[in-house]
Amino acid sequence: MRIIQSGFIICWSSPLQINKSALVVGAGIGGLTVSLCLAEKGFDVRIFEQTRELGEVGAGLQLSPNCSRVLHDLGLEKEILSKACLPDAAEIRDWKHGKLLSSMPLGDSAIEQYGFPYYHIHRADLLAILFEKAGKHPNIQITTSAKIEGCSQDTNGPGVSHNGERISADLLVGADGIHSEIRTALFGEEKPRYTGNVAWRGLIHVDQLPEDLKASIRPVAGLWWGPGKHFVHYYVRSRELINCVCVVEKKGWEVESWSERGDKAELVKDFEGWDHRITTLIDAMDPSQCFKWALFDRAPMTSWSRGNVGLLGDACHPSLPFLAQGAAMAIEDAAVLAACVQDGQIEAGLCKYELLRKDRATRIQNASRRNAKIFHLRGARAWARNQAVKFSPDNMLDWIYRYDALDSES
Repeated sequence: MRIIQSGFIICWSSPLQINKSALVVGAGIGGLTVSLCLAEKGFDVRIFEQTRELGEVGAGLQLSPNCSRVLHDLGLEKEILSKACLPDAAEIRDWKHGKLLSSMPLGDSAIEQYGFPYYHIHRADLLAILFEKAGKHPNIQITTSAKIEGCSQDTNGPGVSHNGERISADLLVGADGIHSEIRTALFGEEKPRYTGNVAWRGLIHVDQLPEDLKASIRPVAGLWWGPGKHFVHYYVRSRELINCVCVVEKKGWEVESWSERGDKAELVKDFEGWDHRITTLIDAMDPSQCFKWALFDRAPMTSWSRGNVGLLGDACHPSLPFLAQGAAMAIEDAAVLAACVQDGQIEAGLCKYELLRKDRATRIQNASRRNAKIFHLRGARAWARNQAVKFSPDNMLDWIYRYDALDSES
């Protein structure tokens, strides 16, 4: 295995016989996970990541049992437990007075029901865990600061252009996110639709909170419903930080970048009149670390692959963040894709991967889109929703959490 970065090359000899090769574009969660899954199936994997290093990009993630089973299978349970939090429950509250509308047990209950835990973790912590695991694998080579200049397929197989050189392999995976260049090369440009929602995000050091609020913010996935907006909070980094995501219906600002800083005064105004726990959390946010991004919607794709090139995660089925399944879907994709191509029949395997995954991914996309409307109801419709959710069964998300991506026929 080799990591190439800033002119330094570190080499390990590989003890395994390699007869299949793969190129993976993107070293995000999906790209690193599929690389590990492919390497475990005997592939020689080369990853291209355009950034120089993986830093504190993004904020919190929710990893439900359907994806934690894949991460455990890769041998990452101990590392994740050292950084993550296990929430006791998922709670829904009313925006004005904080009335508890619904509570679904997680923690030990999730493990008992689904066999694997429900985690909250900082995105940077998960990336670091995956990157370290990939860095130690003898079948994986990672090249950072690697801007891909194009991709193509010929008799030598699929390949990418990098620094004027064409590099080919048996398989090429585009795991390069919502603005995927591999997807564009395969299927052309797409025009996403602005959803009318802007999402704010921020991290709060627990030490910055008043003592009474520290005591009242339980280790849960907290979701607060309000007219035209909602608020999510949960602990990450072993309860040192609270991750907050605040979504507001808004016009006139449509920048699709989660590293764009916003004006905290605008965020404060957006949530005026909300329960004091929410306004106190917002007050505690570092103004220099308040970010906002416009949420765009993309229709489900008709195809995810062409020849020996396939797409994964947000590159082919980006979903709105209203079901907390974005990272989970990429992790599921990784396990299924690797299983489908392990026999070396790449094109047929990618067709099978797409067949196994497309209906589920589309259902997740549609459910996330529907939640965007449900969370923001107003007036009588909001009242009716609040009454109905009290009687919702605890197993209403079983179809998500019970899914087994390690079963090749899932």
